[in-house]
Amino acid sequence: MVVRHNLHRNVRILLVGDRGVGKTSLILSLVSEEFPEDVPPKSEEITIPADVTPELVPTNIVDYSAVEQSDMQLVEEVQRANVICVVYSVDDDDTMDRVTSYWLPFLRETLTHTHRCPVVLVGNKVDLVDYSTVDAAMEIMNDYKEVESFVECSAKTLNNISEMFYYAQKAVLHPTGPLYITDKQDLTEPCKKALTRIFKICDLDNDGLLNDHELNYFQKRCFDTPLRPEAMDDIKALLKRNISGGVSNNNCITLSGFLFLHLLFLQRGRSHTTWAVLRSFGYNDHLRMDSNYLFPKLKVPYGCSTELSYRGQMFFLNLFERFDSDKDGALSPHEQEKLFSICPAPPWRSELKHIVPTNSQGWVTADGFLCFWVLTTLQDPNTTLEYLAHFGYVINENENQLSAVQVTREKSLDLLKKQSTRNVYECHVFGAKGVGKTTLCQGFIGRKHHTSESGSGDSLPTSTVNSVIIYGQEKFLVLKEMNVQNIHSLTEMDISCDVVCLVYDCTDPKSFSYVASLYKKYYVENQMPVLVVGNRGEEGEVAQDSRLQPSEFCDKHCLSPPHFFSHQPQRQKELFQKLATMAAFPRFHAAWMLFYRHTSHLKELGLLTGDSIMLKAGLGITLFAALGFIFVRLLNSSAHKR
Repeated sequence: MVVRHNLHRNVRILLVGDRGVGKTSLILSLVSEEFPEDVPPKSEEITIPADVTPELVPTNIVDYSAVEQSDMQLVEEVQRANVICVVYSVDDDDTMDRVTSYWLPFLRETLTHTHRCPVVLVGNKVDLVDYSTVDAAMEIMNDYKEVESFVECSAKTLNNISEMFYYAQKAVLHPTGPLYITDKQDLTEPCKKALTRIFKICDLDNDGLLNDHELNYFQKRCFDTPLRPEAMDDIKALLKRNISGGVSNNNCITLSGFLFLHLLFLQRGRSHTTWAVLRSFGYNDHLRMDSNYLFPKLKVPYGCSTELSYRGQMFFLNLFERFDSDKDGALSPHEQEKLFSICPAPPWRSELKHIVPTNSQGWVTADGFLCFWVLTTLQDPNTTLEYLAHFGYVINENENQLSAVQVTREKSLDLLKKQSTRNVYECHVFGAKGVGKTTLCQGFIGRKHHTSESGSGDSLPTSTVNSVIIYGQEKFLVLKEMNVQNIHSLTEMDISCDVVCLVYDCTDPKSFSYVASLYKKYYVENQMPVLVVGNRGEEGEVAQDSRLQPSEFCDKHCLSPPHFFSHQPQRQKELFQKLATMAAFPRFHAAWMLFYRHTSHLKELGLLTGDSIMLKAGLGITLFAALGFIFVRLLNSSAHKR
């Protein structure tokens, strides 16, 4: 596993300070490992390769000389720097006074809020004195929070030279400022919030504790190595000695103990340890989730769609099971709140019960939870990628959320091959206003639609999604209600889908002409599967004010006969299975069209009359044999591909 130790490609260190404090000598002593006898006014910019630095990051060291550079050049260098070393001479009180009277105020004025730069305070020439300036330096650090660390060194004796530049690197790669409040000796609130989220992700059984298995899960994820049993015992013993309640009665680490461990790391100068943990879970230097971590690049070519992979489906189902603490098959408001406590906000609002299957109380079920993410991945894959990261799916740089999402092949290839390899299909439901489109879509998720729920019904979500079993395989069907009254204004996005459902009201004689006109305008020359649905069929069918009645229309255009939709569960199930099957097997639809074309020609020749019973029977046998052969080929092909 590759751990994200830092997000920087290089470190640029700038040394500033009064003349004669030894800035140039420090740089030259580091590079040559000996004190230079002849010191120039200014050192050239030094580049240290990544492989010789402790953090394996290329480092540029830049000198400043008041003799050779103007104030404007100094400002430019300050704004380019990643970290600034303010150097003073420990044997010259004036140079130290200038740190607070000039240099630190100057840096504050020069640096903008968009470019905050950590500062390392450097006391040079310790070889000339027998005392330390550490107390004065600590006062400066308390007054100027941008000062990350302090080091005393000597360019002449090489004392602490490499440590000085290591502290400078560390101030950039592992800054303590965002994590630790020096005067309060406590973690910052953003740091506590981030570490609390990490604790909850690693608390795999949701009991508010980290047991040995969960602690090792955390350790392997962040550092690619498990803890030795004796090391685990040492950690617990340390917590028991230093904080009450850091270890539970059953010998597990509590949240307060977990936070205290990181407080100790920071107080002991091990900010790199806490940053390794934070960056393993996607946090940047500002303790916000990094956008590259949340949104890895996903390429979706034109005509393709996005689905959850098997791993993605299993992750969401396991996540649901983990937070369904009472095992009732639904997420209560309390369970839902606990689930999304590791996210910025829930991805849905109260209308979820009108989109996916829920229980009688409106709580999302396991099927509904998976269906929501299936729909989100289809319509907005970036949101799925984001929440996968928030939920802790991301493991390392080499395997991110993209393994939970798959991109399908182009839909035109599905139509060409007359077979779909996808698992999620989109059905656009068209019909005139008031024909019952909303009732049909809500029936798909087991809800009886009442107009009083949404006034006119227009405010309900337009999409519903549920799973459908097709020949033993689970597929997902998305019904999208298309409320377009002017059929001449449809866009390519409105028209394009996997299967079209044209709804009319059997009791309204004016309702069929809408879908008939829409079909003739957009789908008559299209290979897309189309199903005509008559709503309220149980109330009786009246003649439609149309040149052709629905059955005649379907017969003429080689469509399947109208499907009459009612409130009977079995009839509803048949409709949704038929729509999903037509989407999954366009070849079946093509076979129906071929059969209807042939029978139409025979009718014109007078061969299909009431007296031609044997011919009808023969054609029927031929049709079913052909369809049977097609389905065997399809199922064998699908099984072979899997």
